[in-house]
Amino acid sequence: MEICPKLTPTQALLLRAAARRADGRVIPPANLRGGARVKVLSALMQRGWIEPADDGHALTDAGYVVAGRKRPALPEDLQPVEPPDDLQLLEGIPVRPGTKLAALLVALRRPQGATNLQLMLATGWQPHSVRGAISGLLRKRLGLNVVLKRNNAIGERVYRIG
Repeated sequence: MEICPKLTPTQALLLRAAARRADGRVIPPANLRGGARVKVLSALMQRGWIEPADDGHALTDAGYVVAGRKRPALPEDLQPVEPPDDLQLLEGIPVRPGTKLAALLVALRRPQGATNLQLMLATGWQPHSVRGAISGLLRKRLGLNVVLKRNNAIGERVYRIG
């Protein structure tokens, strides 16, 4: 009797679709974005069913077994490649480059910090959203030390990761 591992519908979809491809590439659907995409791919990597490939992720032998297929024979001239840089680790937390969170962190890491207006322009958020992201996401969830100083010369708050 063979025990099938418990998969979410998204995980099952990704594994079955990748097993049907000749190269075994895992291509998430366009509507799977942000944290959901990171969570699904991380879970599959932790279980050893996918591995980083040249331009994304590919199925491992264990991934083919879970998908119920056999790995197709690959040409001998293929060389292993280094994993992609699609996720940067920020103190152990994955952050995708080009996102609003990444823009917020880049602005806050500058030595002079950033004003609320600069953070609004970098992210496209309203002032209350910027303050909420700093308080809730950066300070509480990520545990970063965000320092607030009042700049009396211009009369604005200046935030900086300290």
